Amino acid sequence: MLKLYKAIWRASAGRQIILIILSIAIAGLAAVPLEFQRDIINHLTSGDAGTERLILLGAGMLAVILLSLALKWVLGFRAGTLGEDMIRLIRQRLLVRSADLGETGETVRKGTMTTAISAEAEELGKFAGGAFSDPVVQIGTLISVIGYISSTQPGLGLIAFSMIVPQIIIVLMSQRKVNVFVAERVRILRSATDRLTAEDINAVARDIETQFDDIFETRRRMFLWKLSAKFMLSVINGAGTVGILMLGGWLVLQGRTDVGTVVAATSGLSRIQGPTAFLIAFYRQVSANRIKYELMLELFGPNPERYRRINRLK
Repeated sequence: MLKLYKAIWRASAGRQIILIILSIAIAGLAAVPLEFQRDIINHLTSGDAGTERLILLGAGMLAVILLSLALKWVLGFRAGTLGEDMIRLIRQRLLVRSADLGETGETVRKGTMTTAISAEAEELGKFAGGAFSDPVVQIGTLISVIGYISSTQPGLGLIAFSMIVPQIIIVLMSQRKVNVFVAERVRILRSATDRLTAEDINAVARDIETQFDDIFETRRRMFLWKLSAKFMLSVINGAGTVGILMLGGWLVLQGRTDVGTVVAATSGLSRIQGPTAFLIAFYRQVSANRIKYELMLELFGPNPERYRRINRLK
């Protein structure tokens, strides 16, 4: 995984730094709407509720939301553009490699190169666009929201934090098995496309159909692992929501907290479920792309460094 990130950083360090700065700004704003929500609810339930105060709080909350959305738009556009540049760079280097093989008289595996240039380059390039900024946004959001909940009511913050740890353990355990299936699927697909382009289709059709069946079986097993893990994560999220409501309700009945804090904590819990789910999916994407990156390096032979003669992204 470190090798993959080093390659992405070498090619796009300057633009990645800008994306990281935008990501930190977005994460820093994540908990601010929760504070406005808490103040609005407590204001409405207080004895001296007034329209002027309510309008000011609503305007402030809307301003923060609009600013956050604008920053997300800029981040998404820049990350998407960077991803497309990375796709182009990868394809250029693969074409140079193909040309070099042709000049030296070595066999060019046309099916493998076709798959790498079309599908594999697409996936790796898109991933590279958000390789740094995406986790920064989501981890920063988790820290911001959980920190806010903990500052208002430590017990509720502890429940929110305790939901994340078991999910990490489940994903780490299941993803190791999924990675094996990812590598197996890529190798089978490359082999099948090589034979389609190198031999008469009718002669190898039956064997290739068998390989397609192998791909299906590999994906089916991947689904079993991924969906089972998703089921467990959903159970944990549901239990966390019930726990927040039960503990928060008990604290309100005991006079140890206010309704606004419980509502804000419940909203915050839904806010951290999104980043947690994204980080889980992102980790799976990183793991899968690490496998694909290592398989792509095999196409460049024993000395992949020579293909860096194509300039890095500007």
